[in-house]
Amino acid sequence: MQSLWMLFAAFAFSLMGVGVKLAADFYTTGEIVFYRSLIGVTIMWVLLRSQGVSVRTPHMVTHIKRSLFGVTALLLWFTSITMLPLATAMTLNYMSPIWIALILGAGAALAGTPGAADKKLIGAILLSFGGVLCLLQPSVGHNQLTGGMIGLISGVFTALAYVEVRQLGQLGEPEGRIVFYFSAVGLVCGLVWMLYSGVSPHTWRGAGLLLVIGILATLGQTSMTRAYKRGNTLLTANLQYAGIVFSSLWGILVWNDKLNWVSWLGMVLIIASGIATTLTRARDTDRHPTPATPVKSAEAEVHPEV
Repeated sequence: MQSLWMLFAAFAFSLMGVGVKLAADFYTTGEIVFYRSLIGVTIMWVLLRSQGVSVRTPHMVTHIKRSLFGVTALLLWFTSITMLPLATAMTLNYMSPIWIALILGAGAALAGTPGAADKKLIGAILLSFGGVLCLLQPSVGHNQLTGGMIGLISGVFTALAYVEVRQLGQLGEPEGRIVFYFSAVGLVCGLVWMLYSGVSPHTWRGAGLLLVIGILATLGQTSMTRAYKRGNTLLTANLQYAGIVFSSLWGILVWNDKLNWVSWLGMVLIIASGIATTLTRARDTDRHPTPATPVKSAEAEVHPEV
């Protein structure tokens, strides 16, 4: 099942988060975004060239929309982290699957084709988000409403970016090209931010962390793009909650974070929801197999892996 690529993406992003937290002692946010994007652009350029795939695309407008949505979500999320407790900022950003469910549900309702299976998946997403609330136990004070709104909007832009990824996949765009343009836009935005906030001196440790962050980000973006392009959108959105579990485990191992029973309950809810939705989608696929569709172009057959 192609949606399971999201589990690997969540794992890669969680490791990347560890790297970002460590690299924050050496670099500003803008610098981390810039170098992460620079490494991503370089890797995807080399990979696309080796596969004989051009970066030119007939769907440039959709690529730009996806990239701007994604980079905006990233910048808003970083901003909300500076204004809110980390748990609160993460929870608000992880509302993106619920926004995806609402966006797709509204589209299905307008088309007159709502599905029972999708209703089950929406319920599972809500269950997963309940697990996130238990695990992170966020709170927003009366003096944090601005940061809360920024975090909430970051989740909306994340959802819009994922929906655009799905559309690019339906248009036959290779995963590598999608990731390339996202990294390119992130490179420009990170450069502007970096030039505004200043440039930090490099150390071997700092440079090593930036390299690891860039590689993990590219792995995560490629896997996430493949999951949204080929898999079920709502199932993929639900599986991204695994990133919260991975991040919590890294917090225990690296920073000796302590989790209470409510947090462990949240982890159980997230894992149970992911397993249930995976099995449900597998049964639906077995009962109603999707007929093969012709590939729109030779480039659509290229599925780069990092």
